[in-house]
Amino acid sequence: MPNIQSAKKRLRQNAVRRERNRAARSLVRNRIKALIKMLRAGNVEEAQKYFSSVCSALDRAGAKGLWHKNNTSRKKSRLAKLIVKVKAQQQEGQE
Repeated sequence: MPNIQSAKKRLRQNAVRRERNRAARSLVRNRIKALIKMLRAGNVEEAQKYFSSVCSALDRAGAKGLWHKNNTSRKKSRLAKLIVKVKAQQQEGQE
């Protein structure tokens, strides 16, 4: 435990920031999981609508520094490719 006043304050600030960052990361992860679940269920149209909210959550996380911006871009790209892939599989199955 810190003895110096400024170190005590820093400890409190770090605890608050850790919880805030944890909640924001959890929100993004849950949205990604929900999107993947929609795709597995075959709800491509619903997943495409939900994709914009996933992208905005990822962008906010990147802006806050929770993840590197390239990491968020990579996640968005891979999710978009997954949506296109599932949509193509569905169309192929209907033919």
